[in-house]
Amino acid sequence: MQKTTHYKTIILGAGAAGMMCAIHAGEDVLVLDHAKAAGEKIRISGGGRCNFTNMYAGPENYLGGNPHFHKSALARYTQWDFIDMVARHGIAYHEKTLGQLFCDDSAKQIIAMLLDEMTRAGATLWLQTSIVEVAKTDSGYRLVVEGGGKRKQLTCDALVLATGGKSIPKMGATGLAYDIARQFGLAVTETRAGLVPLTFSDKRFAPISGVALPSIATAGGKSFEEAVLFTHRGLSGPAILQASSYWQEGEEITLNLFPSSDPFVLLRAERQKAGRKQISSALATLLPARLVDHLSEELGLKSRLADQSDAALSTLCEHLTHWRLRPSGSEGYRTAEVTLGGIDTDGLSSKTMETKTVPGLYVIGEAADVTGWLGGFNFQWAWSSGFAAGMAIRARE
Repeated sequence: MQKTTHYKTIILGAGAAGMMCAIHAGEDVLVLDHAKAAGEKIRISGGGRCNFTNMYAGPENYLGGNPHFHKSALARYTQWDFIDMVARHGIAYHEKTLGQLFCDDSAKQIIAMLLDEMTRAGATLWLQTSIVEVAKTDSGYRLVVEGGGKRKQLTCDALVLATGGKSIPKMGATGLAYDIARQFGLAVTETRAGLVPLTFSDKRFAPISGVALPSIATAGGKSFEEAVLFTHRGLSGPAILQASSYWQEGEEITLNLFPSSDPFVLLRAERQKAGRKQISSALATLLPARLVDHLSEELGLKSRLADQSDAALSTLCEHLTHWRLRPSGSEGYRTAEVTLGGIDTDGLSSKTMETKTVPGLYVIGEAADVTGWLGGFNFQWAWSSGFAAGMAIRARE
């Protein structure tokens, strides 16, 4: 093993939060990552165009064990601050929907911007480097790392955990941050997949795979109005991904297939005009025909409108606007966009992201128990928490 090299700050993870922290942490910063390239999750995000923040990002768009923890960091580095950085680098962007901002060209522009800012800040980046050992010393931390077939010993004053969560393991995601946190006696809340498609063991929606429509999906008392997509395995689409973060195993979800109209009013009016028409035919003008066929047997849609009383129509519409479904599970970390849970924020300073019991140890990004909604909110948490830790570390100098 080579002689020990000292850095003021070592950041584990060259993702969104880690790079943001490196930009602001001051001098003598080393960023380590086991991947071949920095920002791999940024690169694949948003269909390759990176939904890098949301114009409406606020504390209400996040969940975690402590609903107030994230307020400080989000207030001190806002979406507008990051948008300013994007604009300074001449990156063209657009709003897609609901305040979601995407690059016009490529997510790689965001990565290049962050790497450029890191270079300007004087930070060093080591890729394809794995962490063998982390230990506390009297003055900071000692690490043993391995890269290029060689082991190196490093020491630092401040250590930042920015390795993310368990989502998308094919991208190299692991629970490393949780392991290190536990090693130092920090609490880690239960983790599970978030922003993830929901599955049904009977594959009940396989015959209508590919059908999509605007809906309101409700889980755990939280409702989201966006598209729902029926798949071979179950349910997906933005509304389902959002609701999945509030869904617990064994619970029901509810779909409202008429988010912006009243099916009772529409069907009653159609009954007056064409009472001999089958209910299924009438509904097929309001919903995707394949979905109506799927629901036909379950809801008795083969009868004529004229044969339906107001009470019968009302009962039918109740099914269509409060369709109760019980998923058997989710697609798990394999396709989850985020990890719910993580390092307990009760053990962290909301202002600096430093742990309360282990001096010089910081936790940022997805490693902490803070999860944003779909739509750029998780990237904003990465920018905000990375900035908070970086500025706190700089102030230590």
